[in-house]
Amino acid sequence: MKKNSSEAVQYTSAKLKRLVMDIITHIFLTVLAIIWIAPVVWVIITSFRGEKGDFIDRIIPNSFTINNYKKLFTDTGTLNFPRMFMNTLIISVIVCLISSFFVLSVAFCMSRLRFKTRRTFMNICMILGLFPGFMSMVAVYFILKALGLTEGGLIKVALILVYSGGSGMGFYIAKGFFDTIPKSLDEAACIDGATKFQVFTKVIIPLSKPIIVYTVLTAFMGPWLDFIFAKVICLTNIKEYTVAIGLWNMLEKEYVYQWFNSFCAGAVLISIPISIIFILMQKFYQDGMSGAVKG
Repeated sequence: MKKNSSEAVQYTSAKLKRLVMDIITHIFLTVLAIIWIAPVVWVIITSFRGEKGDFIDRIIPNSFTINNYKKLFTDTGTLNFPRMFMNTLIISVIVCLISSFFVLSVAFCMSRLRFKTRRTFMNICMILGLFPGFMSMVAVYFILKALGLTEGGLIKVALILVYSGGSGMGFYIAKGFFDTIPKSLDEAACIDGATKFQVFTKVIIPLSKPIIVYTVLTAFMGPWLDFIFAKVICLTNIKEYTVAIGLWNMLEKEYVYQWFNSFCAGAVLISIPISIIFILMQKFYQDGMSGAVKG
């Protein structure tokens, strides 16, 4: 009886200790969630603020309006938000397609093929990846200028080349995922007469939907959110400005009073395409072997 009583006390003590730790953990996570969500909520609230100014002193506005969103699409003088939005969308979509193909193709080659300079290439990519891309910003600009790609509509071509040109070096994460797929599937497909390209498209890709979603999202978000390269290449070509440059201009001294609320509205709007892509593609996170087709 004493043994059973002692075990019951120990069990109750362990259960109480676990409950206390769970409570502490949940409180800690709740605090972190509030810290993370609070700025997002503030930006959303400010985007509907009716009055101008006092955007720091007063958190909750006295009145709400959707005019801040309307202003982005109706006041198209110096800060033409619709044009900037379309410029960024066109560039991001094209870069997303090109970069995703580059990354997945290089990852497949590094994972499945064996050639003499394979390890050397991987080491070079890893070393280059340690340096931020904007270190080459000046050299890239003068190369593009020499090619005549820094004026007019060709700026979009220049930005597409900049964002997608070296994207293949970011293959490491996709390669790690491809390494987890059994090579016996490749061998079975090759026995059935499949080429390497067919193995890639009909065996590997259907089994790699989670990493494809990750690759597409990162490939789209890069040009969609980038400011440094876009600012350097566009310079004073206002018609080719991207959303990031437009939002930055709204915070300049001569615009901030009139445009700050609309700046918050623009910040909300640029999150919509990313959210749509994630919602549409999140179902592909479910990984399964049933997607493979040998042939």
